[in-house]
Amino acid sequence: MIRTALSRAAATVAARTSAKLRPSLLARWRSSRHLHDGINANPVAVQMINYALSLARSHKSDESYGQAQLVLEQCLSSQPGEGQDLASDNSRAMVLMAMSTLLSERGRLDEATEKLQKVEDLSSSSVGVRIAALEALVGLHLELKQDHTSSVLADKCLELSEKHDELGSGGSEGYTRAVAVKGLVELVHGNLGLCKDVAKGELFIREVERNVEEVEEFTGSTALFFGELLHARQSFEMAKKVYQKIVQNDSRNEEFSDPSALAAGNMSSDNVLLAATCALGQLEAHSGNFGDAEEMLTRALTKTEEHFGSHHPKVGVVLTCIALMFQRKAVQEHSSSILIQEGLYRRAIELLKAPALEAEGAEAKVDRSDIVALARGGYAEVLCIQQNRKHQGEKMKRWAEAAWGNRRLSLAEALDVSTSLKVPIIDARISRVL
Repeated sequence: MIRTALSRAAATVAARTSAKLRPSLLARWRSSRHLHDGINANPVAVQMINYALSLARSHKSDESYGQAQLVLEQCLSSQPGEGQDLASDNSRAMVLMAMSTLLSERGRLDEATEKLQKVEDLSSSSVGVRIAALEALVGLHLELKQDHTSSVLADKCLELSEKHDELGSGGSEGYTRAVAVKGLVELVHGNLGLCKDVAKGELFIREVERNVEEVEEFTGSTALFFGELLHARQSFEMAKKVYQKIVQNDSRNEEFSDPSALAAGNMSSDNVLLAATCALGQLEAHSGNFGDAEEMLTRALTKTEEHFGSHHPKVGVVLTCIALMFQRKAVQEHSSSILIQEGLYRRAIELLKAPALEAEGAEAKVDRSDIVALARGGYAEVLCIQQNRKHQGEKMKRWAEAAWGNRRLSLAEALDVSTSLKVPIIDARISRVL
């Protein structure tokens, strides 16, 4: 029914805007994506940014991250004043984005968003920089479960990209990125396509789906969004190609070494790579390829521990994916892995810093509540099949159901492996279930 309604809406918009959509959106994207030579910025500032990122991650400690922030603050203070020229404003913006990235990695999301908000005041900065900053802001607000704010910012990003696209300033690459940001917000809201006020974006997505080879040309967060959309629509083979391309292009470049691919916060290149690896593992599990699923999810776990440290909550996110994979495998292969599942769920819940079940109203306040609810819901199922622990499992299940807030599927649907009508997708960037 939803697919039919979207098709009718898309057809209506196509009839009204056919003149604007020729040549095709994909053709326009291909012809314009190389019209700019990257972002004009101070090369010394870029070197200092990359040094700070390397310094922070060398020990993954509060001290190393603190030292990196001092380097970035010095870099920021050495830049010319705001609004003087393109290079100086771009450099200041990139420093602020690097600060935001490091703050977000330490879980200080509110401070990370404050840094990104300052980029808006840099009136001379380029469109590419502002789109990257808005994209990162959307990602952080989604992780904070501030969905209304993320939707407003995604609309702002789309408007900015459309304005410059219409001016013929080589903005179509920025437009696809803005569509992906808006699309991610809609996926979080439970919609498998863009909402009607950005129907041109929905037409773009449908055009991409009909030409899956074009999807493989996208990179970064844009590619990951299309992969997740295809995954949610159960176009598994197409989604797999997109995920594989992201994973295979693991060049390990610093985020700020290639200014034309600038990204920040939880939308940084490292986060995209980790999320794509994790999503590919989930897709393999949804397809019943449990050997490949275990390989990819183990790789995602290793990369997450290397990047964030072994005690970071994002490790708990990946462990939840692995536990769900073993649970699905046990049901479909009529095997038992209760001890493995229980160990994974217990460790995931610990790393996610879930509150005690007895804490009053705790389910409404917990960070990453989507993932915690899924982990506790899966753990509850493991406990309920053990007669002597059924009471504990039922208590945990009630907590998980109260904390669950996904709009597309219920907790029972997310945990039900006996049907393939809907599949849950954990986005490791924003720690949300799509």
